Amino acid sequence: MDNIKVFPDNFFWGGATAANQCEGAWNEGGKGPSISDYMTAGSRTMPRRYTKTMEEGVKYPSHEGIDFYHHYKEDIALFAEMGFKMFRLSIAWTRIFPNGDDATPNKEGIEFYRSVFRECKKHGIEPLVTISHYELPYHLCEAYNGWTDRRVIDFYLNYCKTIFTEYKGLVKYWLTFNEINVLSHSFGATIAGGILPENESSMMDLLQGKGKESSEDASRRFTALHHQFVASAKAVKMAHEIDSENRVGCMIAGVCTYPFTCSPEDQLLTQNILNNGYWLCSDVQVRGEYPFYSKRYFEENGIKINIAEGDEEVLKNGCVDFYSFSYYSTGCASADPEVQGTAGNMMMGIPNPYLKASEWGWVIDPKGLRYFLNEIYARYRIPIMVVENGLGAVDVVEPDGSIYDDYRIDYLRQHVEQMAEAIADGVDLIGYTPWGCIDLVSASTGEMKKRYGFIYVDKDDDGNGTLARSRKDSFYWYKKCIESNGRDI
Repeated sequence: MDNIKVFPDNFFWGGATAANQCEGAWNEGGKGPSISDYMTAGSRTMPRRYTKTMEEGVKYPSHEGIDFYHHYKEDIALFAEMGFKMFRLSIAWTRIFPNGDDATPNKEGIEFYRSVFRECKKHGIEPLVTISHYELPYHLCEAYNGWTDRRVIDFYLNYCKTIFTEYKGLVKYWLTFNEINVLSHSFGATIAGGILPENESSMMDLLQGKGKESSEDASRRFTALHHQFVASAKAVKMAHEIDSENRVGCMIAGVCTYPFTCSPEDQLLTQNILNNGYWLCSDVQVRGEYPFYSKRYFEENGIKINIAEGDEEVLKNGCVDFYSFSYYSTGCASADPEVQGTAGNMMMGIPNPYLKASEWGWVIDPKGLRYFLNEIYARYRIPIMVVENGLGAVDVVEPDGSIYDDYRIDYLRQHVEQMAEAIADGVDLIGYTPWGCIDLVSASTGEMKKRYGFIYVDKDDDGNGTLARSRKDSFYWYKKCIESNGRDI
């Protein structure tokens, strides 16, 4: 890699997790239930279900996760052994405010995260904290229909004020919402917006991209998204006022889309998909206003948003400091109905015939990361972090305990190489936190066997296992990568 620019000396190498996928202890320490706690386990062929009540004999993966709640000191020590400079994690809102609208916070929850952040600091690791990561308090879903109710903005800001104040000096990097643009898609209504479906089957249909969403439902969803925009902007301003050292970023689900062919129809469709499913959210959070193209999109889809007086000024005054996104895969878009009908997983787009896919059907595209980084930086010119990236795969533990995950090393190596190329291109990339640095529950399927981590956790899909942690080959590879600042890969 001597022929390209090295990573900056202060680059944030690290890893990423989410409370609802790793923390467990879902009803311990004063924690209340979240929307994630009502999501069942699934598989590649069987979608996860949302259930209105906890069903007996049904597996709810978030309830135990990998029990980070009781293993955090051990886990953070392993991250430090790899050389982490940054650890992205989320705070479970219901561990701080069990119902979401409580008058006072839960002291036990506050002290738990204080201990986690102190443990990070002890090892020289900078926490990157996601404030809301698919775990809206379930009470807010039932009593307010989630983010459709404007009052939830104030509940969120009360939560923000509490954590900004309590963790001043311990945390200075924050993300307001995880993958906020998921709410711009119908399948994100429940998990990202807390909008409860009328029945279980409708949730399953949305998750699989089936069925037609009404304009009324779309309007509710985009109103919920607008409320998150307002909440995010106000949180950015509040964070800066409480501590001038605070830096707050957006977090976008990055699914880069290419035209399937060079036909003008495919080009325009791709532009439309990127504009309304990706750029719209970051345009609002980075530029402080709705983009010009959103007006036609809303009109053509019968979407009406309840924008209150003063909201536009709030958005202008609450632009984020940096841009972060997840990147796993890319897809293609085709205006040809015949191609669409054979595409399979439409949520990820039409598979690219020039690229290979993972076991779960996610197309592997390292060069797409360089391309996407250039597109983002050209548009916004603010610092960027890649805060999720990784390969979900089935790992085999050998009789001697070894785990030879060279397929994961190969995937990550190629993406690190392309990040270096993007830096050489002039992109201001400041951090990289691969997803699931330790094995955890898969958000899309609720499985344990779809593993991402450098660290293996002894637990299977049925919940069996000792929860013992062990190092994979990728653990030692990433340690070398960090030690050499991306040179020795």
